[in-house]
Amino acid sequence: MDISLSAKVLKVVNSAFYSFPQKISTIHQAVSILGINAVRNLVFSFSFLSIEPARPGDPFDYKDFWKRSLAAAVSARLIVTKLKKNDLEPEEFFIAGLLENAGELFLARTYPKDYPRDRSAVSAGEKSLCEAEYETLGADHSFIGSEVFKAWRFPEVLWRPIRFHHTPRADSGADKKLQLITHVIHFAGLLVNILHSRSPDKQIKAFRARAKATLRLSDSDIDDIFDSVHSEVNAAADYFGLKVEKTRSVAEILQQANAELSVLNMSYDQMNRELVQAKVRLETLTGELEEKNRVLESLVHIDGLTGVYNHRFFQDFLGKEITRATRHERPISLVLGDIDHFKNFNDTYGHQVGDFILKEVCTVAQDSLREHDIIARYGGEEFVFVLPETDTEGAKLVAERLRSVIADHQFKGDDTSYQVTMSLGVATMSPEGETFKKNEFIGFADEALFNAKQRGRNRVEIYSPKARWFGRKA
Repeated sequence: MDISLSAKVLKVVNSAFYSFPQKISTIHQAVSILGINAVRNLVFSFSFLSIEPARPGDPFDYKDFWKRSLAAAVSARLIVTKLKKNDLEPEEFFIAGLLENAGELFLARTYPKDYPRDRSAVSAGEKSLCEAEYETLGADHSFIGSEVFKAWRFPEVLWRPIRFHHTPRADSGADKKLQLITHVIHFAGLLVNILHSRSPDKQIKAFRARAKATLRLSDSDIDDIFDSVHSEVNAAADYFGLKVEKTRSVAEILQQANAELSVLNMSYDQMNRELVQAKVRLETLTGELEEKNRVLESLVHIDGLTGVYNHRFFQDFLGKEITRATRHERPISLVLGDIDHFKNFNDTYGHQVGDFILKEVCTVAQDSLREHDIIARYGGEEFVFVLPETDTEGAKLVAERLRSVIADHQFKGDDTSYQVTMSLGVATMSPEGETFKKNEFIGFADEALFNAKQRGRNRVEIYSPKARWFGRKA
């Protein structure tokens, strides 16, 4: 019914933003091709990006906020296209990115006098925006944004990622899709920070390393994102009628930052050349020492054959996680797995085949674990999985997934396929302020594994009694 809004939607639908080969001339046609959710998100985007200042002289910088919000939306959409998953809807990630910092707008309009003061401390580098908001108002923008959208009955797929987009690992209760959306808009926010940074070098390196580890993006995928994000943001600003300063490319930002750094270094070198040379030598030595420390740490913590953590690291890690679980009164689960009939592989095919199976089992298992879980070689053909903040049901699902993927995997080596299965025992502890013994916990998982072996192998068994607290029976 709104001609102006319909025209704006059709302009975007017929733009390179979607790149449809045919002309779309009506909203009904747009709905039939894009779907009602995509068109609804477009309408909401236009409405959100057209909110005017609440009063004359409003100190909140709306233009900067809209620019950053649109950049986050475009970045989220761009990142998700690199994940190459056909079941994901880019528009869903676009609207989540657009709204991830909507809480800033809510706070600025509700507390127009107090909120700008938060930004002054942030600009000076004294604290983060969330810290400043919490100190002044008792809540930060991520919490406020999620609670408002939750109260407005927005779907969980929107309000929950907004709540945790600054700390995606803190949301342990979300399913895989919600966790993925949260991680994607988190990285979109990091990318927006790079686009507005005066010294982005460290941020770029951190983004690259974390995106590869968390989202499994390749170097070429990340390079494509860096190369195209500025043009995508500028084009989207035109499509949505947002009159803001053009976004510079990551390469241009980095080039300018390096040029400014070079000028500073030149001036400094002219004043004290010897000090600069000493600094270079020190940095070289520091780099060599860091590299040697990384190698040493790898030798200490990593199992030489399988590449996963070793028994020593597992013992230290489990002790720390037990302490953390006790302090926060959160559950923790342990899964002990043993390759079935492993001795037969060594006796029948030789130890090289046995070594291949051990390494391949670790590769398959790691791909099935969640980000905050770890796998370690417990000894021989036994492996242990630590699942922080995971109750019995959650641990059972993880263990069943591990068992299934190993049983279904084709272990192919030297033109020969091997069928491998694993038995797994699960133990869960829910601390209630009582003393908790690490060895007892491991013993529970071992007992469950023994039961799995006794009951036919290639199965998951849960330690019984089910209700057992730290150091005592219920």
